[in-house]
Amino acid sequence: MTKETLDHFEDRSLLIVDDDEPFRTRLVRAMENRGFEVVTAASVRDGVSAARSKPRAFAVLDLRLADGSGLDIVSAIQEGRPESRIVMLTGYGNIATAVAAVKAGALDYLAKPADADAIEAALLAKGDGLPPPPENPMSADRVRWEHIQRVYEQCDRNVSETARRLNMHRRTLQRILSKRAPRESPPGDA
Repeated sequence: MTKETLDHFEDRSLLIVDDDEPFRTRLVRAMENRGFEVVTAASVRDGVSAARSKPRAFAVLDLRLADGSGLDIVSAIQEGRPESRIVMLTGYGNIATAVAAVKAGALDYLAKPADADAIEAALLAKGDGLPPPPENPMSADRVRWEHIQRVYEQCDRNVSETARRLNMHRRTLQRILSKRAPRESPPGDA
């Protein structure tokens, strides 16, 4: 989105709630570069507090947080500002959680790792239609690799626990972890 697209929204305040600090830090920087005034939180408790203290025009919420569900923050946001545009993020994408997020009041639902362009497009989408597909989406191999890396980090880099949670053989996981990340999207591929 361009700055002109954002101009039709006078209030550019944005609440980002995610307990993945490196992801949150990158997203804050990217959204500030796109003209948003960002406030962050890393938990449901802090997210609800931030939503109630000063309701924001936009919100990006992680579905699964250490102390609960990002869905619990949606109602706090809507109490203070029913027109807020909310996007739910999760690394555990499935139809049931997508439906729950939209029913709770989220505008859109994106699977992690979502990039800032996709998040901005979802926040600024006009009408009830979905935003256009990304120009350069991640390859399926890259999405798989990112998911494995996320679970590995969440398991405190414990290979055995990560393999168990991914229902994967430990040696297979070790081979995957020893390789470099696949390219985001091969040039010229359709």
